[in-house]
Amino acid sequence: MTLKELKTHYLNSLSKLYPKTEINTFFFYLIEEYLDLQRIDFSLQPNKIIENTDFLKFEKALNRLKKEEPIQYILGKTEFYGYPFLVTKDTLIPRPETEELVEWVLQKLEFQKKKKTSILDIGTGSGCIAISLAKKNKNLSVSAIDISKEAIEIAKQNAKLNEVNINFIEKDILLTKELETSFDVIVSNPPYVRELEKVEINNNVLQNEPHSALFVSDSNPLIFYSKIADLAKNHLTKNGLLFFEINQYLGQETKVMLSKKGFKNIELRKDLFGNDRMIKANL
Repeated sequence: MTLKELKTHYLNSLSKLYPKTEINTFFFYLIEEYLDLQRIDFSLQPNKIIENTDFLKFEKALNRLKKEEPIQYILGKTEFYGYPFLVTKDTLIPRPETEELVEWVLQKLEFQKKKKTSILDIGTGSGCIAISLAKKNKNLSVSAIDISKEAIEIAKQNAKLNEVNINFIEKDILLTKELETSFDVIVSNPPYVRELEKVEINNNVLQNEPHSALFVSDSNPLIFYSKIADLAKNHLTKNGLLFFEINQYLGQETKVMLSKKGFKNIELRKDLFGNDRMIKANL
């Protein structure tokens, strides 16, 4: 089979599940991963013969795509804020909206111009927030918490991959009464999708990504935010900042909750899609 024929095979096999542009993206990701070929190579060598051992890799990937498994899990990696990250089904796939949260934190740190800043990332998952902050600003001392031992292991690998030092802590934040120390910044992208919103979630997410990192009950959707805010009240340094990624439907409710707990200068921001997505506050 030639490269051109393989691409046609992918398009025909996946056309009922994905738009053509997305199938093309999958295909070019995979030829780069399995054949070390770029998009331009396909244009220059459309009749290149695919060896049988390589073809079997493509078939395996195709079968996983037919089951709507995310391409990031098939490749075992993704990119976030320009940096490489390993991902497995024990970690959420980092989203572009979260890059905006990282950018906001970095902007505020630049404005403050402190020599050394301590940051805690709660619910770190793959470590994308903590690691990106540490990569971008060398004056940060970064710690990261997650309840999942498996996620922590992936995050540690990602820290090594990106050559940064992060203090990773395996901990259930909902059962945490005190933090070990105080921090200048606490940032979190906790579970925030209500059960009632599952109908809006694509199958590739619903059937593959860890539900414990995604969903909260309809009756108490701000459970993580309230708990983290309580911890932040006792463990933020003077003029310390609290950042959250939030549920787009609960922006005002999150603001009210933070205000009732004594936080001030509460700022709600929209993401690149125009949805309420992140919030900043301080005591």
